[in-house]
Amino acid sequence: MKPLIFSTDPLHPRTMEALSEIGDLEIASSCDASTLIRESLGADFVIVRSKVPEEVAQHPNLKAFIRHGAGLDMIPVQAATENGVMVVNAPGENAITVAEHVMWSTLGLMRHLNAMQTTQRTEGWAQARTWSSSGRELSGKIMGIIGMGNLGRAVCSLASRGFGMPIRAVTSRPNELCDGAVSRTLHEAIAESDVVVLCCPLVPETVGLIGEEQLNLMKPDAILINVSRGPVVDTDALVACLQRDGIAGASLDVVSPQPLPQNHPLLKFRNVILTPHAAGISMDSLERIGKIVVSEVQQIMSGRLPENLCNHDVAQPDLSTGTVPLDQRSC
Repeated sequence: MKPLIFSTDPLHPRTMEALSEIGDLEIASSCDASTLIRESLGADFVIVRSKVPEEVAQHPNLKAFIRHGAGLDMIPVQAATENGVMVVNAPGENAITVAEHVMWSTLGLMRHLNAMQTTQRTEGWAQARTWSSSGRELSGKIMGIIGMGNLGRAVCSLASRGFGMPIRAVTSRPNELCDGAVSRTLHEAIAESDVVVLCCPLVPETVGLIGEEQLNLMKPDAILINVSRGPVVDTDALVACLQRDGIAGASLDVVSPQPLPQNHPLLKFRNVILTPHAAGISMDSLERIGKIVVSEVQQIMSGRLPENLCNHDVAQPDLSTGTVPLDQRSC
């Protein structure tokens, strides 16, 4: 009997083709909580590209949540583990895509791209050209990278090798730094850097990591890039900082709340680049991640542990929660 594979969002065409050969593939008609709960009922696998309600982890046939990406904040990991459901991700497959986003958005801020384009469309060529005299080169500027996992290392490589940027790294593994990086505390990295890039995961310790105190440490001509998660930055503190010209600008691929309401003050700044949590999305990255997703489904269907299992406790018997070891499940 073919497994039912449910995806919260459309996938790369080749991924959907491959999954359809393995089982019956269904795509959610909407990403709201009630629809996901209802339409995922009976699924053996849930492919996650949008936030999944905790109730989905309780579906009786569910074997695994497979994250189409790296971050696990869209998956109810604890509920999954308690219900014997594996949580799997695809780490690093979109790191270069996000790293390229970091570099182009940094360049856009340094050269006033938003303001220049808006001015040219509304006030003309000559007036737009006046922005160029206050633009700055990126080469040789100091970049602080908060979080040196797959993404942080990819950003480090592009920045240091492509632009000759010295790197100040904030990491729990200072002995594993990439070339061109030196370890710093959070406050040291923020104070020394011309560009501060947030690449850390969203965990309790990183909620509100960048608030008023940290923003006040930044150089007045420094910029902030957030490709982590919205709650890592205190939004109100950032708005206040931008209003008083405390920093030169920000590029935010993620925000809190997400999405922003249409009247939010962040939408009004010319020196803020906003993108809709799209830094890691390209045809190339979608195809790479899709291959990992397909491989993990095949791995589980063959009765083996997935390569990128995130909640290892799920494979251990736990009579208090009803968790069943993998070799006792019908995978």
